[in-house]
Amino acid sequence: MGSRPKSEAGGAVRRGPTAHYAKGMEARAQLPTIKDVARAAGVSVTTVSHVFNGTRPVAAETQARVKAAIDELGYYPSILARALKGERTGTIGMLATSSTNPFFAEVISGVEERCFELGYSLILCNTREDRQRMNAQLATMLQKRIDGLIVMTTNYDPSFFQDLRGLRGIHLVAIDTEDLDQVIVVNDDSEMGGALAANFLVERGFRRLGVLAGPHQHPRANRRLKGFAEALKQAGLALEESLIYRTDLTLGSGDAAMQRLLAQQKVPPEAIFCMNDLTAIGAMHAARQAGLEIPGDLSLIGYDDIEMASYCQPQLTTIRQPTMEIGRTAAQRLIALVQGEEETSEAVALPPQLVERQSVGHGPAWSDKPGKGEA
Repeated sequence: MGSRPKSEAGGAVRRGPTAHYAKGMEARAQLPTIKDVARAAGVSVTTVSHVFNGTRPVAAETQARVKAAIDELGYYPSILARALKGERTGTIGMLATSSTNPFFAEVISGVEERCFELGYSLILCNTREDRQRMNAQLATMLQKRIDGLIVMTTNYDPSFFQDLRGLRGIHLVAIDTEDLDQVIVVNDDSEMGGALAANFLVERGFRRLGVLAGPHQHPRANRRLKGFAEALKQAGLALEESLIYRTDLTLGSGDAAMQRLLAQQKVPPEAIFCMNDLTAIGAMHAARQAGLEIPGDLSLIGYDDIEMASYCQPQLTTIRQPTMEIGRTAAQRLIALVQGEEETSEAVALPPQLVERQSVGHGPAWSDKPGKGEA
């Protein structure tokens, strides 16, 4: 799971050469035609074609009028031509919040691998959580005539995906977001993952548990928290609201959240569930800086199983997302849509797995188990 501290749902969109997509979103189901551009610029369709393709010299003033009309209307000649001719380019586009985050990088690797196996090229764009940057990148991909688009983010509201669906000729698959109407979404089963973490900690003898949760608007983190709390309830335990600390799912926010927890709690929880591995590793650093031993004084369990989880000290116990398989599945489903083989938009929830390492020990209730001694 990636870090997304800022909402991407809002923000002003300026007009100009990079605003094709923003203007095109307003049109939704029907994008403008070359005739619309010619009418707006007061020129012939042939002149518009010459300006856009550079096939014949056109007066500078006329060029300026045509380009202004193209920008204003959000005209995509490439995608329209392809839609009319039924052509495919063998190219898939992907918008990712951050290609440097380990979780994202591993999912992207799965997407790229499956695209290569099926003979498709991948254009990857890192939005860096900037809406205007995303708009410009999407406009570029549309002009390159992508056959389909994979979007990997959590902070766009459902209307954003509805707008994308309105772009004629573009097939869409989403990753790491909430289930969406008429959009294929590929995730892990986050409620199952949260339950796996809770059941493991309870089995290990822990009863007072804390959570370093994600932002309130983060759908996958919320599902993990829901699965965790429900599994505790089934075990006869309650998750204390005061022991839930919200973070931005980064190393730094995990460190800061752990510092807040230790400062505010006279008695820290026996174990803590972190919504991703980066948060857990940051929390581990803060706990050790405070003089706590892991897992002697405090146990930690993460989520994702990024590569660094097995290299930190102690090695991190975590819930493994099938990151490569998520990426491969998303690419497989999208290409099936492109080729007309996919008929359903049913969401895909791949099962996570518990990976036991060294950061979780045994809680006080462990010695109460029949046949169990002090570990």
